[in-house]
Amino acid sequence: MSTLGKKRGTRFVCASCGAVSPKWLGRCESCGEWNSMQPDSAPATRGAAANVAPLHLTNMRDPIELPARQPVGMDELDRVLGGGFVPGSVVLVGGDPGIGKSTLLLQAAARMAMTGRRTIYVTGEESLHQVKLRGQRLGVEQSGLDLAANTDVREICAGIRGMEDIGLLVIDSIQTMRHDEIEGSAGSVSQVRGSAFELISLAKERNLVLILVGHVTKEGGLAGPRVLEHMVDVVLYFEGDRGHQFRILRAAKNRYGATAEIGVFEMTESGLHEVASPSALFIAERRGEVAGSAVFAGVEGSRAMLLEVQALVLATGGTSPRRSVLGWDSGRLAMMLAVLESRCGLKLGGADVYLNIAGGMRVGEPAADLAIAAALTSAATSRPTNPSAVYFGEIGLSGEIRQVPQVEKRLAEAAKLGFSRAVLPRRPEGRGFNGSAGTMKLTEIGHLSELVDHFTGADG
Repeated sequence: MSTLGKKRGTRFVCASCGAVSPKWLGRCESCGEWNSMQPDSAPATRGAAANVAPLHLTNMRDPIELPARQPVGMDELDRVLGGGFVPGSVVLVGGDPGIGKSTLLLQAAARMAMTGRRTIYVTGEESLHQVKLRGQRLGVEQSGLDLAANTDVREICAGIRGMEDIGLLVIDSIQTMRHDEIEGSAGSVSQVRGSAFELISLAKERNLVLILVGHVTKEGGLAGPRVLEHMVDVVLYFEGDRGHQFRILRAAKNRYGATAEIGVFEMTESGLHEVASPSALFIAERRGEVAGSAVFAGVEGSRAMLLEVQALVLATGGTSPRRSVLGWDSGRLAMMLAVLESRCGLKLGGADVYLNIAGGMRVGEPAADLAIAAALTSAATSRPTNPSAVYFGEIGLSGEIRQVPQVEKRLAEAAKLGFSRAVLPRRPEGRGFNGSAGTMKLTEIGHLSELVDHFTGADG
């Protein structure tokens, strides 16, 4: 008999870190989060006399055959996964409501079904009619994908165990699932954790790929207990601004591959389309001779990518200047403005500053510092940047320009798209490039003041 139904009272679990407390606390003692403690029914413990089977050990030198990956057939998704799904793995996909999670997974499940693997898509948020209408719009109604509408975890698991050759199971979403032997409403800490445990056990038992769709909080993290992220093998975030057509699939955790990879998709009326060359699209609408614009040569995972940085500096004379930033860290913008003013003499303290990464992308690598500084300086001096130049380099608090990794890959991507110049950190003496820069003209600088002097005319 299952022990899920045996209770011994109520405890409280932190939805942020999973810490357990015998009583409710306004603030979690482990992570410091306020109002995160939620009631959870604690299962009874087994008696001390329970028999435990001995572990079967093996020698580390014994060869282990790695499971073959199952490519989805969507290059961008396969890239983020590390080459495809691993049989028996569990993938958690999170994202804002309406961003396209269900669309992405319905297309991926249909692709898997068309390869001959039996694929089941279980929805707890929509009716079968709604899912079928979306499938017709996406053109996947003839894929052979099996659909089900159910929120009872025990019924789902019993149905799967009665089927043969299941390759992929999609649960949309884990917050709508409910286990009838666990107290609490669907979406509570105990229900999410218990339902996920039951489904994950099924995936490992049947060696099938399990995809769980998860809601996100207003802070952008996955809703529910933090322990859910530790239970799965892969955590993917589907990001983007619903005002833009681009969507980014980013790996936050991957036991079978790199976590720095991203996949780029474009949302259209007929569903999500893969973007094989995102750099060309992100800078397609850029106008060259406009002050406040600079092109950043960045790297996301194994992919080089060019992005346009846009800045607007407006002198208002007010006592509380406005700072608005989209796609970049606001704290780093404040640091950049301080360095430009204190180390380079550029007066920006009393001006409103607006910064945007075009296309709805979000940049996190420090290599974007130099492109940000170029866009800000260009906007402040009303002098456009060179339309054929790209910028990359990290800036320190003293204004020094620091080296960044994968320089050759950045230069190769810029040269491929027709850029002929690059402004980058000064190389250490004796270090060169292996020909990836081609015929590009390189302007190497060691301090931010050299860049500012170019726009102010102080360099002659």
